[in-house]
Amino acid sequence: MLIEVKVPQLAEGTPEGTLAAWHVKAGDAVKRDQNLCDIETDKVVLETPSQGDGVLVEIKVAAGTTVTSGVVLGIIDTEAKAGTAAASAAAPAPAVATPAPSAAPAAPGALPAAKKMMAEAGIDAASVQGTGRGDRVTKGDVIAAIEAKSATAAAPAAKAAPVSAPPVNVPLGNRPEQRVAMTRLRARVAERLVQSQSTAAILTTFNEVNMKPVIDLRNVYKDKFEKVHGVKLGFMSFFVKAAVHALKKYPVVNASVDGNDIVYHGYYDIGIAVGSPRGLVVPILRDVDQMSIADIEKQIADFGKRAGEGKLGIEELTGGTFTISNGGTFGSMLSTPIINPPQSAILGVHATKDRAVVEGGQIVIRPMNYLAMSYDHRIIDGREAVLSLVAMKEALEDPARLLLDL
Repeated sequence: MLIEVKVPQLAEGTPEGTLAAWHVKAGDAVKRDQNLCDIETDKVVLETPSQGDGVLVEIKVAAGTTVTSGVVLGIIDTEAKAGTAAASAAAPAPAVATPAPSAAPAAPGALPAAKKMMAEAGIDAASVQGTGRGDRVTKGDVIAAIEAKSATAAAPAAKAAPVSAPPVNVPLGNRPEQRVAMTRLRARVAERLVQSQSTAAILTTFNEVNMKPVIDLRNVYKDKFEKVHGVKLGFMSFFVKAAVHALKKYPVVNASVDGNDIVYHGYYDIGIAVGSPRGLVVPILRDVDQMSIADIEKQIADFGKRAGEGKLGIEELTGGTFTISNGGTFGSMLSTPIINPPQSAILGVHATKDRAVVEGGQIVIRPMNYLAMSYDHRIIDGREAVLSLVAMKEALEDPARLLLDL
């Protein structure tokens, strides 16, 4: 029986994806539920599992190709044996036409800059092995070919006539360049950031927080917390709880703009910006006001793990009413975060450092953190923005407020 390997149903608003990579070759035996290939969308990388045991006898779509939901990627034969795939089962390659003797190689698999370098250097495109995405030829590949050609020309037996072609200005040595196409995720992030900057009236307000009360509380309970809940007690859960505390007081900060309407959300879905090998992703903590500190820590730890593995689901990256970005993880002292549309505000958390501050007329050393909240001034006035950030500051400097809802 033949089974078609198809592109999974993509999420609404994600019309297409890119076949990022095949994990098996034509002729390989496959098992049911084995991941055959990855489909990269602007949000996540989707796995394409096998629907049965058999042999992948044909690959219809090569890596690097744009695909849509339901497209047939390959064929599995449940009765075939590994290694017996027909010649047609090989990964598809562009048809090779015999060029006219005078035709110059077109190098369709080369990046534009690489094509130009090959033309200037007089290098046959067919002789350059591509190492870029989809085996495309990059400038680095051309540079390597030029160096190899130069080494051959410099051999004692090779006394060729002077070349009349113009000299090639190639960045050799310690000045290499490589042109790489943006991933769909990176392109989508870029699009949304530009959209945010061009459509929202973004301002940022700042405040400083004495983190000593939270640090003391954590030091007292962190060992017992981990033993009881099976997860480490970090600081992000406190920032999340403090944010929800402030959003309840100032609902407009939790709202969004829809045309000429302001949509007030009666729930608190907090996006947590997480770095991954593919770029920045923002998984969502749903109904955070109903979650405990332990629940939040477990969910954030799970998000971080699966973001690194590229296994976050589309539904986990969709929605959100407010976002927290923790640049302090990388040592950031201060930044102005960009709003994640259609949200209207985002909190930037930074590195906690010992700093000299004045308390009661005395200079003392305290672990201070600078908070930054960017907001959409179209619907959030400076008063609400400043007071909501002050509410977060007060909750962190006196965590009992979170218990007493003060």
